[in-house]
Amino acid sequence: MKYDFESIMNRHGLDAIAVDALGTGNRSFIPDKPEEGFDVIPMWVADMNFPTCPSIPKAMIERAEHPAYGYFDIRKEYYDEIIKWHESRNCVNGLTAECIGYENGVLGGVLSALGVFCSKGDNVLLHSPTYIGFTNSLQNSGYNIVHSPLKKDARGIWRMDFEDMEEKIRSRRIHAAIFCSPHNPCGRVWTREEIFAFTELCRKYDVKIVSDEIWSDMILFGNRHIPTQSVSEDARNRTVALYAPSKTFNLAGLVGSYHIIYNPAIRDRVRKESSLSHYNNINIMSMYALIGAYSPEGYAWVDELLKVLGQNIEYACSFIEDRLPGVEVSKPEGTYMLFADCSQYCARTGKSLDDVLNAAWKVGVAIQDGRPFHGDCHTRINLALPLSRVKEAFDRLETYVFVD
Repeated sequence: MKYDFESIMNRHGLDAIAVDALGTGNRSFIPDKPEEGFDVIPMWVADMNFPTCPSIPKAMIERAEHPAYGYFDIRKEYYDEIIKWHESRNCVNGLTAECIGYENGVLGGVLSALGVFCSKGDNVLLHSPTYIGFTNSLQNSGYNIVHSPLKKDARGIWRMDFEDMEEKIRSRRIHAAIFCSPHNPCGRVWTREEIFAFTELCRKYDVKIVSDEIWSDMILFGNRHIPTQSVSEDARNRTVALYAPSKTFNLAGLVGSYHIIYNPAIRDRVRKESSLSHYNNINIMSMYALIGAYSPEGYAWVDELLKVLGQNIEYACSFIEDRLPGVEVSKPEGTYMLFADCSQYCARTGKSLDDVLNAAWKVGVAIQDGRPFHGDCHTRINLALPLSRVKEAFDRLETYVFVD
C-alpha cells in the first residue's frame, strides 16, 4: 500500500483523549487505565489510530506559513471540493454552493435544524441503539426522545420497525426525526428501498428529517451510501443532511462540519438558527484541512483506508464467532465500530457487563460500555487501528476476559 496503516502511533502526551483521558472521567463513557504491564489499545472513542492523509497537513502547513490569521471569507475551493466529493462518492447531481452551509459540528447542526422544526419539549424520533451524542444533546436542549428500536432479522441484520415507528409518530405527535445513515453504533448501511420507505412514512405524517451522514464515506463490503435527500423530491425538500470530513480523515480535533439543505425556506431558517450564537464560524485551518482532504490524494487514501478497515472487521468478526462463545455481533456494513452483544456470555457465566468491561480495561483493551448507546449488554469497539493492534486486543480478550 502507498499509505501507512501499519505503524503504531504514540499518541501519549499529544492531547488525544483516546489514551490520555483513560481513568479521568465517567466510567460509563471513559475506560479505566490498565494495570501495570499492559499498554493501552484504544478501542473506544470513535477516532482513528492512523496518520491522516498527507495532503491535509500539507494544505494546512502551506497556509500557516503565511503569518496572518485574521478574519477571512470561505474560499470558493471549499465549496467546489465538497460538490466534487459528493458527485464522485455519492453520485449526487445538482448540488450547488448555496445549498452548503458551515456547522461547527454535526451535533450543533442537528440542534440548529431541530430549533427550526420543533419547540422545546417536543418529541423527536430516534432509532435505538442510539449514538450517545444525540442523547446528550437532545436532553440537554429540552427535547423528548422517543425511541423506535431496531430489530435483528434472521440473518442478524439490523432493520427498522416501520409499524413501531408509525405508531409512535402518530400517537406521540412527532414532527421531527433524526436519521443516522450509516447507523452508529450498529453499522447498518441502509438500502435505497429502506430509506425511501422511511422518508415516505415521514411524508405521510409531515415529519421533518435531520439526517446525520457523517459516516457516509466509511462504506464497506460492496455496500453503497444512498444520501437521504436523493431518494425522492419530497425527501430532498424535507431533509437537512449533515456531513463532515472528521470521521473519514480523523479531523475531529480541528472542528468543522457542513450541512446540505436544498429547500430554501428551511435553509434560510437553519442558517439563521446556526448564526444566533455568533460562534458558528469556520476555522481557517479546518477550511484548508477539508480542501486537502477532498483532494485527489484524499480519494486514493480513503480507498486504501476502506480496504484496511474491511480486513480488520473481517478478522474481528471471525475471531468473535470462532473463539468468543456467547458474544454476538452483526458485521457492520459501514463505519469502523463493532457493537458486540455479550448477553449470552454473561448469562452462561453469571458475570455482568461491568465484569467484562473491568477485565478488558485491566489488560489495556480500552473498549466502551454500550449501555449509554442503549445496548443493554453490549460493548462498542473501535477497529480503526493497525491490524497488529486489533489482533493483540482480541488475543487479550480471549485470554483474560471472555473466560469461564
